[in-house]
Amino acid sequence: MKYVITSKGDEKSNLLKLSMIAEFGAYEGMIYDEAEPEIVISIGGDGTLLAAFHEYQDRLAETAFVGIHTGHLGFYADWRPHEAEQLVAKIAKGKFEWVSYPLLKTTIYYNTGKKKDEYLALNESTVKSSGGPFVVDVVINSTQFERFRGDGLCMSTPSGTTAYNKSLGGALIHPSVKSMQLTEMASINNRVYRTIGSPLIFPTHHRVHLKPVDDRDFQISIDHLSILHRDVHEIIYEISDKEIHFARLRSFPFWRRVHDSFIED
Repeated sequence: MKYVITSKGDEKSNLLKLSMIAEFGAYEGMIYDEAEPEIVISIGGDGTLLAAFHEYQDRLAETAFVGIHTGHLGFYADWRPHEAEQLVAKIAKGKFEWVSYPLLKTTIYYNTGKKKDEYLALNESTVKSSGGPFVVDVVINSTQFERFRGDGLCMSTPSGTTAYNKSLGGALIHPSVKSMQLTEMASINNRVYRTIGSPLIFPTHHRVHLKPVDDRDFQISIDHLSILHRDVHEIIYEISDKEIHFARLRSFPFWRRVHDSFIED
């Protein structure tokens, strides 16, 4: 089996990476391959796994991911450093199954000659104004829903609902529910302007269009990456037909992760 290990880059994570590579060397057929891995092991935290996902997003159909946290418990990095030897043995012996999570597809169209940009997100995509007021028309499928005014909007995947979405007051959604959730950032609601003021959850066959009203320059984030996009004509969110696969080597239910992360560990 071909594998690769990505590290947060701190001393603890780097040492653990070297130790695991040495342990994999004791198993026949385990090949370290940065170009075409069948399993990606990230050491650090959820941010490290997000970076690994974007690095290997062209190999999602052939690759499974697993994370070890060297800091706080993560939703993607759920193994601990002292369990690394056990993890190596399970992977080398092929004792795991694939679990699939939905991904978010973001398509950005422009008014200029540039055709479009497409991105995949594991957690979320956010849209904010580059400077002036943030005003967009929210169109669900082909129907005008509202004209949003505020700081911005966040569209998250089910697994990403525990991240930025949660801090915005969004619901937590189990990753087995193939959906996406739109939450508001400080919407303007008064006698003149009105938004729904509530998170919206969309099923697989829905597309959400954000159409600029005034400003056409937006700061758009895809997970940890934020880029200024100029002269935007339209932003379209939809659930991707691609998925990320995680190597499940033991039972660790989603709601237990929620409990351990936000209530008590």
